[in-house]
Amino acid sequence: MTEETPIGNIGWLVGSAAQLGEAVRAARRERGLTQDDVAFAAGVGRRFIVDLEAGKPTVRLESVLKVLGSLGIDLHATTR
Repeated sequence: MTEETPIGNIGWLVGSAAQLGEAVRAARRERGLTQDDVAFAAGVGRRFIVDLEAGKPTVRLESVLKVLGSLGIDLHATTR
């Protein structure tokens, strides 16, 4: 398992589905939320949260964005 790469206080540098899953898990735990809490807030099933946190590469982007929003996370894309 890879470790997420924190960027100061602003978030994580994500380069793979596994890193995104780790970032989501870390954010959820920091907020003291369960997978069920996040699933309910985002309007997705618990299984989706399990798959996302496990780094499943085929999760739906629209649902990922809902989960990120429920955790108060904004997604930023930048060029290298």
